[in-house]
Amino acid sequence: MTDQPSLIASWQERFDIELEKHLPPASSEPLRLHEAMSYSALAGGKRFRPVLVYAAGRSLDLAEQELHAIAVSIELIHAYSLIHDDLPAMDDDDLRRGRPTCHRAYDEATAILAGDALQALAFAVLARELPDRRKSLEVIRSIADACGSTGMAGGQALDLGAVGQMLDEAALITMH
Repeated sequence: MTDQPSLIASWQERFDIELEKHLPPASSEPLRLHEAMSYSALAGGKRFRPVLVYAAGRSLDLAEQELHAIAVSIELIHAYSLIHDDLPAMDDDDLRRGRPTCHRAYDEATAILAGDALQALAFAVLARELPDRRKSLEVIRSIADACGSTGMAGGQALDLGAVGQMLDEAALITMH
């Protein structure tokens, strides 16, 4: 039997190294944008989404190496969504994980661009690194659908439209 907490900790540690390898160097142009991308993507957290990817892969007897691109992409999308969610036009948060949000640490325009660039990078990682082209297109389509107007962006739009309203259970389920 595997020591689950140790296994999860090892996945989290290896994932952080993998994630950093996929980010553009903060020393390359455009410097401020790349710095903001790293600032947000490497901000820590529980890395719950990558752990789920690795756990699912393990249950399917897939090699961890085969899962890095998916785990990185999912986490990049999560980082992008947090940047956009924190913006003044959305939740207008000043802090995330105990430090200034991207738009507070940099500026609003840089934060928007950093979020957009992280989302684009997520799909570039998938397109570049998934080995089976047919299956990679299925993965990319599935993740794109989950991010779009009938997924995460749509849920955020419904959330913004519901400010100050009492939602019934059906509307809350649709939003989520």
